[in-house]
Amino acid sequence: MATAFLRTILLYITLIVGIRALGKRQIGELEPIELVLMLLVSDLAAVPMQDFGIPLLNGVVPIVTLLSLSMLLSFLSMRSIRFRRLVCGSETVLIDDGVIRQDALRRNRFTVDELIEELRAQGVTDLATVKYAVLETNGRLSVLLRADDAPATPRQLGRSVRDDVQLPAILVNDGRVLRGTLRARGLDEAWLGRTLRAHGFRDAHEVLLLTLDGAGKVLCVGKEGAR
Repeated sequence: MATAFLRTILLYITLIVGIRALGKRQIGELEPIELVLMLLVSDLAAVPMQDFGIPLLNGVVPIVTLLSLSMLLSFLSMRSIRFRRLVCGSETVLIDDGVIRQDALRRNRFTVDELIEELRAQGVTDLATVKYAVLETNGRLSVLLRADDAPATPRQLGRSVRDDVQLPAILVNDGRVLRGTLRARGLDEAWLGRTLRAHGFRDAHEVLLLTLDGAGKVLCVGKEGAR
């Protein structure tokens, strides 16, 4: 039992460290080589966890090798556009200036039903409003609407709008004070105490979330039953 526990933890840590080194991607955004890597690694990790007759090193070495190979391919893809297209493929225009390219659909084995489904997922129900639809290398569909069907922007309406979009910084997360972020904003514990008291809290343990944006706007959300 202890052996199984330790082997599982070691393999799990190896996978987490390796996958973290590959970068942040959602499953739906994986390139083909990354998806293949995930499938192979999951199989390789499962065998040593279940079969104690296999040395742990026999499971770790193939996993590390595959992760290293994936990072090498990613590096080469960043350096060479031709290599990236060879490994990951290239995007395909499925709707070009409002016209469905049936040859592109057949090449990518993409049915009309799948095309309509992808458009509906992006809130598009009328094909006539689509000017371009591009099938990306990760399998997602990018849709560009015609100018007269796309939402109007203030610039198109000839209006001047003040840019007040600010990125808030999280200072308290589930009762924990992020002191590094607090210092980066030029603030201290005294400011935090005053802010918490102004919102009716005694200390940070009662706060679920506290953020501060570039304009000085504070958002403070307390935990349930804190007040």
